[in-house]
Parts: sequence; structure tokens; C-alpha cells
Amino acid sequence: MCGIAGCYQQHDGMALAEAMSDRIAHRGPDATATYRFQEDDVFAVLAHRRLSIIDLSSSADQPFSKRGLTLCYNGELYNYKELRAELAKSGVSFRTSSDTEVVLEAWRRWGPDALTRFRGMFAFAMLDEESGSLFLARDPLGIKPLFFLRRQGGVVFASELKALVAAVGPELRTEPGALVSSMLYYWLPEQRCSIDGVEKLPPGSWAEFRPDGSSRHDTYWRVTEVATEAAAGPPADLRQVIEESVAAHMVADVPVSTFLSGGLDSSLVTVLAKQMDPSVDSYTITFRSEDQKLEAMPDDAIYARKVAQQFGIDLHEIEIAPDVVDLLPRIVDILDEPIGDPAAINTLLMCDTARDAGVKVLLSGMGADELFGGYRKHLACVMGAQYQQLPGVLRNGLIGPTVRRLPVTVRGRGLRYARWAKRFETFSNLPEEEAFRRSYTMYDGDQLAGLLSPDLEPYVGKLLAEHSDLYHDTTLDDHVNRMCLADSRMFLPGLNLAYTDRASMAASTEVRTPFVDPIVARAAFSIPGSDKIHRRVSKLALKKAAEAWLPKEIIYRPKASFSAPLRAWIRNDLRELVDDTLLRGELVGSGFLQQAAVQRLVDDERAGREDYSKQIWQLLTLETWTRNMRSLGVTITS
Repeated sequence: MCGIAGCYQQHDGMALAEAMSDRIAHRGPDATATYRFQEDDVFAVLAHRRLSIIDLSSSADQPFSKRGLTLCYNGELYNYKELRAELAKSGVSFRTSSDTEVVLEAWRRWGPDALTRFRGMFAFAMLDEESGSLFLARDPLGIKPLFFLRRQGGVVFASELKALVAAVGPELRTEPGALVSSMLYYWLPEQRCSIDGVEKLPPGSWAEFRPDGSSRHDTYWRVTEVATEAAAGPPADLRQVIEESVAAHMVADVPVSTFLSGGLDSSLVTVLAKQMDPSVDSYTITFRSEDQKLEAMPDDAIYARKVAQQFGIDLHEIEIAPDVVDLLPRIVDILDEPIGDPAAINTLLMCDTARDAGVKVLLSGMGADELFGGYRKHLACVMGAQYQQLPGVLRNGLIGPTVRRLPVTVRGRGLRYARWAKRFETFSNLPEEEAFRRSYTMYDGDQLAGLLSPDLEPYVGKLLAEHSDLYHDTTLDDHVNRMCLADSRMFLPGLNLAYTDRASMAASTEVRTPFVDPIVARAAFSIPGSDKIHRRVSKLALKKAAEAWLPKEIIYRPKASFSAPLRAWIRNDLRELVDDTLLRGELVGSGFLQQAAVQRLVDDERAGREDYSKQIWQLLTLETWTRNMRSLGVTITS
């Protein structure tokens, strides 16, 4: 796992590449190098920051050049030994034991077709010195990031947006539609970037940039096609698929640890990893009791301890009680874009602790909820479809008004079921796609427009249309799997994979996700939605598969979220910051946000009438991000 950056056909490429490499030094503290190529009309500079995981010798350092190809690679290829053996049989000789050299030789042998053979997470640049072309490629599901900017007839690219900003910040400007998008979702979909002109290479795709200034793009793996093909075939053997995926993700020349929340997904990954390597240990989080009370949070650490005790796992507990006022600007800088999910803080602090203990690699259960229908929103939308069968007079005349009057806190104690009921009532009467969108976004269209300058209102309609188009871009005839497919294209890469990569790499650690895997994804969509959500049980197919390894107490425990005590932070730790930084901030002052509408959010949250803590946190992150961009020379576009 590493950081990459580079410039192609840039007259100032060396200075830009060095600036970008310096800005992402945290991604690779073990080695750094820059490669310069200039011949005829081709000028390229590739920079690399290495976190050594496979083949720790300096011979595997990058950029890696061999017989006319130079590779700048971020990721891990889990099946590199099998591919190496296949290439060796055809006469290829290797000088390292790294997966990096396998990627390079596979590309030489098969070109972009090699990408369909790779099992791993990756984003890389390949310079073909004979043709003069630069190729960029990204893994199928978007685990590893790759940002690029077309400039001067060529391209500038990096693992993180902050590297591009560090190099050419004064040339850049913010993109208002993306900022509005961040308010709707509290993260940014893959097709949008907060900086105008900067693009994210889509998951499962590659691009070629040529010396004459032309380029081409292609997609080698589409989850929509995989889902359709899988749904038409027989159900996969989930036990075999998951066990094999965890085994594949254990490949490393350094020790491997895990995240362990005590929930199904992390417990399953941890126990399987422990069976394969007895030295595996785990990390979990706990919260201050006063924060848990206001948040109405269950104590998940109880379950993590039970799993650890039963399976002999060394468990490290980390209490999440940060100085959140000081941590806010740090996490905003780390996340690159205005991502308003505080779960990133949990990941950062766990990875900080693990790295202090010498750990470089951790396994995560991320991705199982998206693929197997494990989120509350999935069950809630299924229940909403059933709820609509009740008489309208009962839903709209009695139940709805009653739920809307419920408070969300009483005498300092959060009312979790009241929060859930009020949330359910906002989307339970809507059509399928609209209900799904509203089940996990921050506002409906009118609410979002009411927060914004009237000049920005057209963006709202465009965002809602984009969501509708993507949701309906499938032939699946299964409600649950349509939601899972939408999540695998939006929620997973846009939020969970994005914050995990950036938060973990900020601590110079690598997080691997065995569920976020092309083979697992294909298996997941081979399972009918009725076997994923049955009656009131979510993720049922995965739970049944897990019975081979885990006790039912862990498998069938109530769903818990990987979050943070936002309500306590907003009402206590961040109270002054909300008043001074948000309500009197740049977004309000410029008119991007309407001050009266933001004030109403804050007043309703503090009075306990509504739960707007997530919205307020997101707006705080957006304000902080905007100020940071301005300080780096980026033009703020209202």
C-alpha cells in the first residue's frame, strides 16, 4: 500500500511531482523515489511513496522500471503468486518477489486485459516508453483512489486530492454542484469531485493518455453486468467464497491484525483470519459512558470481548474520547473532500493506535452490509413497502402525525426508537427509488433547496435525477438486490471505501476488505433478496453461512452502527464552534447557505425536537473544508 503521483506532458512536471509526493508522504513512510523520463516529444515524471507489505527489500521499491515499462503502483495483488507462476512458465524472469513486478509483467503480456486477471485492490500508472503512452487503472470496486486533472495537453494524477491542490491550488476552483451533493449525501458520489476539473478514475476502468494529447477510456468490469449475470445463475456457496476471500487477503510479509466491533462482519473476518494465522490480534473501540447515554448507543465492546475470549484473540480496546474541536480540522484535511461521516474518526484513531504498536495491515468487515442487505435502511425500505399496504387514513391521519410529534431526547437521554420512527416516517410512503434515497440522505429536495442560495437550487434537481438514473440502471427484478446494487455503486466507493483509505493511510496503515472483492460481489448477487432479508431479519444468507464459525449470540445480535457520539459532541464539545464557525462562517456569509435555515436546524437539535446532529456535523465539515481550500489558494465558487 502506497501513495502515487505523477505528471505527463507537463513542462513543470518535476516540481509538481515533488510537491505532490511531499503532500502524501504519510501514505508511504518506508521509501520514496521519483522517476523522470524525457525522450522526443514525451515528458513524464512518476513519484512514489512506499509502505512495504510484500517483498520488503529495496529491490521492490518504486517507481519500478523494467525493459521499457515503468510502474507506479498503489495496492496489493492477492493472487500475484499464481500469476507469477503462469508468467514464469511462459519464460518471464523475475528479479524480485514482489507483486509490483507481477503487475508490470502481466501488463506487458496481456495489456489492459491483465486487469480482469487481478484479484486485489489497486490504482496505478504505467508508462510505456516505447509508445510514449501513460496508462492509469483502478480496481473493480473502487477500493483504491486515483484523482487526475487534464492540464497543458497532458495529465496530472495522485492518490489523494490534496496532492493536486498542493501542486496547482491557485489554478483550481471549487465545484458548487459537488458541494451541494456533499450536503445531500454527507459524502460525494464517485462521478463528482469537489474541485472543478478534477476527475476520479471510475472503478473497474482504465485510461490511456497519448503524446499527441488524445486519450481513450475503457471499462473492464461493471458491477451492473456482474449482478445481472449472477442473478441468472445458481446461488453461490457463501461459506467457501468468504473463507477463500479472507485467505487471499492474508497475503503479506508483515503481521496482519483486524478490526473487531463484535458485529457479524468483523467477527467473521477476525475468526477466519485467526484460524489461518494464530498470531492475529484485533482492535476495537469504546465510548465514554456519558456519550453513550445521550447517543442511546449499545455497548458493542461487550460482544467484541466475548468473541476475543472465546477464540483466544488478543483484543486492544481504544476509547473514543478525542478533543473533537482540535480533531475536526485534522479529519477534514485527511478526508480531502467534505465527507461528513464521523466514523472516519474511529478508523483514524484505531489505525493510529495500531501503527504505534507496529501494525501495518488490518482486515475489515466493510462491504458486507452493502452486498448482503445488512443496513437498517434496507430493512426499513422493505418494511416501508409493506407499510404502504395499510389504509391511508391510518398512515397519514394517525401514525404519521403522532410520530412527528415525538421528541428525540428527554432529560439528557437519547430516544433511539423515536429517532428511528421519525426517520422511517419521512420515506415510508414514497415510491421505491425515492424511498431508498430518502432513507439514507440528509434532506428531501425541498429541505435541501431551502438551505441554499436560490441560485444553487437547480443543482438539487440534477442530483435527485442522477440518483434516480443510477438506481434504475439495472434489469434486476428484486427490490433488495436493487438497493444492494445501488449501494455498491454509490455508498460503498463514495463513502466507506473513501474514508477508510484516507483515514487509514493518514496513519500509514493498510486496511483490507475481504467482502469488497469481485468474486464475493458476484456471489452476493447470486443470492435472491428474499434470502437476504426475510421477515425482520437482515443479511440472513450471510448469517446462515456464518453459523459454521460463529456462535448465534454474535450472528443474530441487534445491528449496531460504526459511528460516533455525534449528539454529545454537537451539544457539548462543539457548541461554541457551531455558533462561531458555522452560523457566522464563510458559507453563511457568502450566501451559499441561508443563515435562518441553518439556525433552525441548530435550534431544533438543541431543543430535542429533531435529530439534526449529523446535518450540523456535515455543515461544520463543509465550512472547515471551504476555509482550508481558500487558504491553499483554491478559488471558492459560490
